[in-house]
Amino acid sequence: MGYDYQKEKADLLTEDGQEMLMKVYDTAQALLKKAGAFRASESWKDVTGSTWMMLACLDRLVELGRIREVTDPAKVWGQHRVFVAANNDA
Repeated sequence: MGYDYQKEKADLLTEDGQEMLMKVYDTAQALLKKAGAFRASESWKDVTGSTWMMLACLDRLVELGRIREVTDPAKVWGQHRVFVAANNDA
């Protein structure tokens, strides 16, 4: 069974899910400030837990308009997905 954002999304509302989301968001913001773009795997530094949840964190940030994906998730492995700031002013 593969990754399904809709199945993972509910877990983002738990305390553990919110903590993971904030860690991923903070790391993503630091990477955007430093390089202007980042790979999914780089945003998971110092994050432990389910890889599906880590992917869900990034998809939630896209959904919230915080970041934008520049790769086609159907054509790259999840950890190699690339993101930039949604508003281009990281």
